[in-house]
Amino acid sequence: MIQIFSRIAARTPRQAISASNHHIPTLHLSEFSRCNQPHQGIHNTINPMTPSNATSEAQPAPLAGGSNHNYPPSVQATPDIEKKYVHRVYDAIAPHFSATRFAKWPKVAGFLDSLKPGSVVLDAGCGNGKYLGFNPGCFYVGCDISPPLVEICAGRGHEVFVADAVNMPYRENVGDAAISIAVLHHLSTEERRRKAIEELVRVVKRGGLVLITVWAVEQEDKSLLNKWTPLCDKYNEEWVDPSSPPVRSKSSSVLDSIGETDEDTGGAKQTDDQLKSSYDGLEDKTAAACSDSLSMDEHDKTQQEYFVPWHLPFHRAEIGGASAAALQNGLAKKDEKKGTVVYNRYYHIFVEGELQRLVAGMKNAAIVDQFYDKSNWCIVLEKL
Repeated sequence: MIQIFSRIAARTPRQAISASNHHIPTLHLSEFSRCNQPHQGIHNTINPMTPSNATSEAQPAPLAGGSNHNYPPSVQATPDIEKKYVHRVYDAIAPHFSATRFAKWPKVAGFLDSLKPGSVVLDAGCGNGKYLGFNPGCFYVGCDISPPLVEICAGRGHEVFVADAVNMPYRENVGDAAISIAVLHHLSTEERRRKAIEELVRVVKRGGLVLITVWAVEQEDKSLLNKWTPLCDKYNEEWVDPSSPPVRSKSSSVLDSIGETDEDTGGAKQTDDQLKSSYDGLEDKTAAACSDSLSMDEHDKTQQEYFVPWHLPFHRAEIGGASAAALQNGLAKKDEKKGTVVYNRYYHIFVEGELQRLVAGMKNAAIVDQFYDKSNWCIVLEKL
C-alpha cells in the first residue's frame, strides 16, 4: 500500500505520512507516476514527523484540459493572513478541533457512497480524516496543510500527507473523485480560490467528480454573523499601518494587500511585532469601522471577510507550547470568564453563485449539481 501511495504523488509535498490499510484491495497505479524514479520528499515510513528532504518548492503541473496557467507568485505563495490565522491556528487547536469533528454531513456521505467500488478518492484539506475510508470500497488519499492534523489522520491508519490545496502534489488524472469540504473559504484571494478548484479538477480523471463545499453568507442562524469579526478594507491599513483605522474600500474585491512571504528565501514582508500591533484591539476597532462604513453606504457590497473565533479550553491549551507562544505574539487572547484561549480563524464567506463564477471559463469541467446545505454552498463538478 505504501508503494501505491508513493506512485500517486508526482510533486513534492512537505511531509508524507503513510499507513497501510489492509482492507483496501491492491490497485495498480503505476501509470499515475510522471517518472520512474522515487519522488523527492515522499517518505515510505509511518513516522509522522519525518522531515522532507525536498530542497525547493514544487512547480505547478499543467491542467489536464491542456491549458497551463502561469500563476504569479502572489497566487503560489501563501499570504501572511493565511499563515497566521489559518495554518498556525489549526496547528495549535488540532487535538481539540479533531475532537469536535466526527459527524458526517449527509450530502458528503451520499456523494462518497455513490462512488464505484475501487474508486480512488482524493481529500484536499482532510482535517482529522473523518471522511477518509467512509466508503470502504474506495481507496483514499488525504492531504492537509496542518502537520498536527495529518498526524492525527496517520494515527488512524489513513494515507495522508502535508500539502497545500493550491498546489497539490498529485499527478494529473489520478483520482476518480476529489472532495474539498470547508476548505476554500480559508483562502484569502479570488485567484487562490480559483487555483484550488483548478487543482481539484486537474487531479481527477476525465469523467471524475469533484465535490466542493464552502461556508455561506446566507447562514441559517443569522445570529452567528454577529459573533464574527468583520474585516474592513481587506486589512490594508490594519496590517501595513496600525495607526490608521480600517476603512472599507469599494474598489477592492480581494485580500491582495495582505503581505506575503517568499517561501524560497524565507523573507517575510511583515514582522510579528507589526502583526501583534495590528491585532491589539482588533475586534472592537474593526467592528466599529465596519458599522460606520455600512451606514455611509447601504448599497456597499456584502461583507464576506471575517475572523471566526475558536475557543480553546485552558486545559487543552496547556498541552503544548503553541498557545503560550500565540498569546505572547498577540495571535490569541485569553477569555478568563469562559476559561479559554481565543483564536481567530480567517474566513472568506461565499455568496450565492460565487462558486459558479469561479468555475466559469474552465473548459475542462462542468457543474453537474449545485445546492445549499447546512449553511454551505456546494457544487459537484465533472471533468470533461
